[in-house]
Amino acid sequence: MTDTAGRSIGVAGRSRHPVGPNIARVGIALSVAFGALAAGAGYWQVVRSAPLSAAPDNPAVIAAQRQAPRGRIVDRDGTVLADNKRDSNGEPYRVYRDSAMSPVIGYASRLFGTAGLERTYDAQLVGATRPDPVSDLLKKFETNPYDPQQLTLSISLPLQRAAVRALGNDRGAVVMLDPRTGEVLTLASTPTYDASAVANPDTSETAFNQLRASTTQPLLPRATQGRYVPGSVFKIITALAGLDSGAVTPDTTYPQQPKAEKDGLLVSGFRIHDGHHPETGSKALNFYEATEVSCNIWYALTGLKTGGDQLAAMAQRLGFGQTIPFDLPIGRSQLTNGGGTFGGGFADAVELANASYGQAETLVTPIQMALVAATVANGGVLMQPHIVISFSGTKSGTRPVPVQAWRQVVPASIADEVRQAMQRAVEGSLGRKFTSGAKIPGVLTAGKSGTAELGGSGEPNSWFIGFAPADNPQVAIAIVVEQGGRGGARAAPMAGDLMALALKTLARS
Repeated sequence: MTDTAGRSIGVAGRSRHPVGPNIARVGIALSVAFGALAAGAGYWQVVRSAPLSAAPDNPAVIAAQRQAPRGRIVDRDGTVLADNKRDSNGEPYRVYRDSAMSPVIGYASRLFGTAGLERTYDAQLVGATRPDPVSDLLKKFETNPYDPQQLTLSISLPLQRAAVRALGNDRGAVVMLDPRTGEVLTLASTPTYDASAVANPDTSETAFNQLRASTTQPLLPRATQGRYVPGSVFKIITALAGLDSGAVTPDTTYPQQPKAEKDGLLVSGFRIHDGHHPETGSKALNFYEATEVSCNIWYALTGLKTGGDQLAAMAQRLGFGQTIPFDLPIGRSQLTNGGGTFGGGFADAVELANASYGQAETLVTPIQMALVAATVANGGVLMQPHIVISFSGTKSGTRPVPVQAWRQVVPASIADEVRQAMQRAVEGSLGRKFTSGAKIPGVLTAGKSGTAELGGSGEPNSWFIGFAPADNPQVAIAIVVEQGGRGGARAAPMAGDLMALALKTLARS
């Protein structure tokens, strides 16, 4: 529009419009897309970087396996447990010092892959990844990025050998650890096998096929993945649950207990029996006395009084039904098969009563029960178990693995009450009859034996858990011997000898 002089004039009242709505939406969509890409890149390159770098199927890991010898594995004293040789083509393969370590270290085979620590730390051993995040990030700029790591274990080879010798021809497991740090001193399983024969290209196929066909299951690491009925060693968990929940105190007695030892305890039509009446007569036992003579009746009544929910909660705090953080896979211990409506997944009062003294559908791993003993020994604090104590590389130096507490399971006062009971079970005038041989001469010793009834005509499994010195615990132990004799007769003396040797080993460290 123009005026009479031909000049252009604006339209009165016309306002400027903002950026169109479609353009705004496009801008928001682009921002969200770029944000998602940035978050995804950050997740895969930062959060998931370490697991992806260490994955066995990572091309970098596979390439490193073909190009360089693996890092050594040594015990706590520096003794070489796993090293390398070269075949006629000049390619490296693994050799192992002692078959006693086979359930722990496993094997590295061109044909059959890896197992044990060789699998867990495959990427570190071939040098494809490093424990130091900064060094691991910068290795991509190096001409040769591989830095095979040496693993130093907390295990003592002499202790491991002693545990395997003690088990002898029996199938079973021994776990010893330092309750103060979570360092595993022994992780023995029998039978063992010749890992070098599996790793050697010339013998690999024959050796592995023989192991796989064996009815004794030598490839099963019983200490971590064998699951057993625990018998009376489970009573320690029932004690922790009952005392911590307030359902019982150390002075709790049950008037019906003495008579029930003669006639059996009737629970919903099921009769629970015990065999300790001749030892205790007509006395109603308190917590310490019941633990000393391993009274099934007292513990069945305590389990019922505590309730399934409280017992299940305590078991979960100790690691049941979950993945326990460790260098090796650990089988999940179970209190019950679950699905029941009685509380804690139990089907009824009968199952709860029987589980309270370690029967019914309760299954545990030896390392789980070692952690139970260690928790009591360590004032109620469960330390995170670990077996590798340091990584060492030519380029990255030595990096120790930090000691970590996993969780506070019970207050120190509750742990101390259970400690006193376990001490009586070994040191007491009646307790020593059930744990003969577990006492370390000159050292206060605490423990609990167990007999896991398996049904049928077979002998029960023999158990022992404990720690020493009872007044200053430095070693905790769990032993199971498959079908090893009644009342812990096989496991208890073995535990005393091995704990004594472990204390000497720690004193030299």
